[in-house]
Amino acid sequence: MELVRLLIESIVGFVALFVLTKFLGKSQITQITAFDFIAALVLGELVGNALFDPQAGVTMILFAVTIWGILIYITEMLTQKFRRTRSLLEGKPSIVIRRGQIQRDVMKENKLDMNQLMHLLRDKGVFSIQEVDYAIFETNGTVNVMKKYIYQNPTNEFFNATPQETVLPIAIISDGELQQENLKEIEWDKQHVFDELDQQGLKLDEVMYAEYNKNEKGLYVLPY
Repeated sequence: MELVRLLIESIVGFVALFVLTKFLGKSQITQITAFDFIAALVLGELVGNALFDPQAGVTMILFAVTIWGILIYITEMLTQKFRRTRSLLEGKPSIVIRRGQIQRDVMKENKLDMNQLMHLLRDKGVFSIQEVDYAIFETNGTVNVMKKYIYQNPTNEFFNATPQETVLPIAIISDGELQQENLKEIEWDKQHVFDELDQQGLKLDEVMYAEYNKNEKGLYVLPY
């Protein structure tokens, strides 16, 4: 019976957290601020403790998740409607490199040392601090970089290239399975895909990934 109780409460806790995440939106996942980090820890502790506490049932789990979800929602509403609360609850970006010069006072304020800064810069493909004109330390702990003009990649505008339509490649096969929704989008059927694979001497179960690009002929295929 104890195992059954634990199973039921685990499922309820998982579903409750999943629904709460969907309700609060993607920003809770992609842009983790200090407040979001604390919220995630507390929610995890609430559900975890409730699971292993024999006196806490499904009702207690749902109640705890609901209360905390309401608090998070209210906080999000406050930051949207009252700008002055954003710096307190979400933090604010800090310029750690300005015009090529490291802002030591800003780094100290953000508890950021040189090793950490260089690590964050390498994540952006910058391996020399000489390339950086501006670097902004974001509220989610990442760094966004504006390189010095000489190190910036040239754009099509720079070469006066003729404007062309931007095409989004569409996955047709992923992990050996046909993506039915994507097939409908490009108005293909299964047989059309099989014919394309036959031309490349492949069968569906031999393909790990295949994508369609209307600017190119056929499918781009990666076999296993």
